[in-house]
Amino acid sequence: MANIFDLSTPAKRFRFVAILEAITWAGLLIGMAFKYLPENGNEIGVKIFGPFHGGVFVLFVIVALLTARSLKWNLVTTGLALLSSIPPFFTILFEAWAVRTGKLGELSVTNADTTAPRELDTV
Repeated sequence: MANIFDLSTPAKRFRFVAILEAITWAGLLIGMAFKYLPENGNEIGVKIFGPFHGGVFVLFVIVALLTARSLKWNLVTTGLALLSSIPPFFTILFEAWAVRTGKLGELSVTNADTTAPRELDTV
């Protein structure tokens, strides 16, 4: 598995922030469940994760725009990236689609050496 904390390229930074945005969505949804589902709900989860998710949302938009510029995404791909930040967890779906379709640079490249079976060296 790739190192998620490797932020050396625009594609890797995009992946990291996309995952972080989904995690903050989860925290906010859990906070909202604790606020609204019990009769005497507690607002602490929303008070913590609301601003945190808002900050990560803004960070995702900025990183998506910088990645689009760096990787020369077209307007449709850029729009899909930005729209993916609105529904919960869609940033993960967009990132997986972008890798599969070759939109995320080196994250999309498959190495022929890793897919071919390795031969044993005989001495």
